[in-house]
Amino acid sequence: MTNGQVGILLSMIVYLLGMLLIGFAVAKKNETVSDFYLGGRSLGPLVTAMSAEASDMSSYLLMGLPGLAYLSGLADVGWTAIGLSIGTYLNWLFVAKRIRRYTARTGSITIPDFFSDRYQDKHRVLMLIGALEIIIFFVPYTGSGFAACGKLFASLFHADYHIAMILSAIVIVIYTTTGGFLAASLTDFIQSIVMTIALIVVLVFGVSKAGGMDAVIANAKALPGYLSFHETYDATNGTAQPYGFVTIVSTLAWGLGYIGMPHILLRFMAIEDDRKLKISRRVASVWVVISMAIAVLIGIVGLGMTSRGAVPALQGSATETIIVEIASLLSTHGWGAAILAGIVLSGILAATMSTSDSQLLAASSSVSENILHEFFHLNLDEKRMMKIARTSLLIIAVIGVGIAWDPNNSVFQIVSFAWAGFGASFGPVVLLALFWRRSNKYGAFASMIGGGLMVFLWKFLVRPLGGGWNIYELLPAFIVAIVLNVVVSLLTPAPEKAITDVFDEMR
Repeated sequence: MTNGQVGILLSMIVYLLGMLLIGFAVAKKNETVSDFYLGGRSLGPLVTAMSAEASDMSSYLLMGLPGLAYLSGLADVGWTAIGLSIGTYLNWLFVAKRIRRYTARTGSITIPDFFSDRYQDKHRVLMLIGALEIIIFFVPYTGSGFAACGKLFASLFHADYHIAMILSAIVIVIYTTTGGFLAASLTDFIQSIVMTIALIVVLVFGVSKAGGMDAVIANAKALPGYLSFHETYDATNGTAQPYGFVTIVSTLAWGLGYIGMPHILLRFMAIEDDRKLKISRRVASVWVVISMAIAVLIGIVGLGMTSRGAVPALQGSATETIIVEIASLLSTHGWGAAILAGIVLSGILAATMSTSDSQLLAASSSVSENILHEFFHLNLDEKRMMKIARTSLLIIAVIGVGIAWDPNNSVFQIVSFAWAGFGASFGPVVLLALFWRRSNKYGAFASMIGGGLMVFLWKFLVRPLGGGWNIYELLPAFIVAIVLNVVVSLLTPAPEKAITDVFDEMR
């Protein structure tokens, strides 16, 4: 192991130990299941904002976005980033305060809880469906995070991918099972800072090694369609491919996913005072725009570094390791640079861990709180319920490790599918539950089932047809779910007065 690799490893070990210490430090604050899953609704505005966005961005920010920009240029990654930026702002503006007040009024501590509580579903069917869909879509999402960690250590230290992936999963599981939601939120806040430092360091160093910004732009301009928002660069044959209006709309639809993301909605629900959400909204929106812009630029700079021979040429899913390659180069410039490179790579760990911990909590809450406790009426004391919660989290983590076992799986593709699943299954229900008085449990049921099924149908049966059918599955599934919710609600009995009274109170 070189001196540079030793410096990187030391930085990363210190970082990982810090995350574990936070988990142990807040463990005593988890006296109830509500504390474990929602932190007692005690988050401040900055922690709410940054933990929400850190858990949202995941390894997609430091691996997916730069890799996609490196591979195909601005169009695909640019429209995706624009859609996500708009979706972030609108979600904070319209959904955050409403769902915080509504869930506090109904006493809901998970999103599936909210669905049943909102419509006073006595049989808890909506809660069961929501919990099952969280498990279906979050387990592979969690697996993508474990895979990102494995790729990081394998490419950096030439370690065995599987061992690296398992060890990363163990660290995440330990501090999450120990500290619960509060530990996840506090570590996410710190991780967002580490991610920001990583982005800035990589960008500045990368530009210097690529010969300056003028050289980077000149290299990008020489590639057909690379800097266009209406064409995309095909690295296979070195030509430009059209990026039409339908594709643009499809890509912008990424922003719709925010409305249905349980781990983001939980941050809205957990803030100590909903009047402070305006501060959170501004901080979150600014951070998301700047961080994604830098991530995209890093991909372009990375390609410029490749053209000058500073980093090796990358292809396929390997493009997602461009920041790893840049950090490895940085580590060869002495101990100080190696420590800095370790902070950069800790940023990738931070991006991955900040999402994985939130996903594990959401998935385990679906098993222990929603399915076992609420649906099957498993009534145990708080200590036993806490044990069940932690055991559920551990089992889900093991399944996630199994999904991440193949190192060739693309982080971007896994995240893309899970994002569509939540956006279509939960997004329309959340939106109409908060803003449409006439919506009822039958419409919500049809929307959740129809949206989730349409994601699978479009992804595996319709989209492969290509041409005009090559639309991101979130868009058609979201539309279908909205239509089903409205039509079924109108065709079935109106909600009872007790339900509409609570709605009117929230409005």
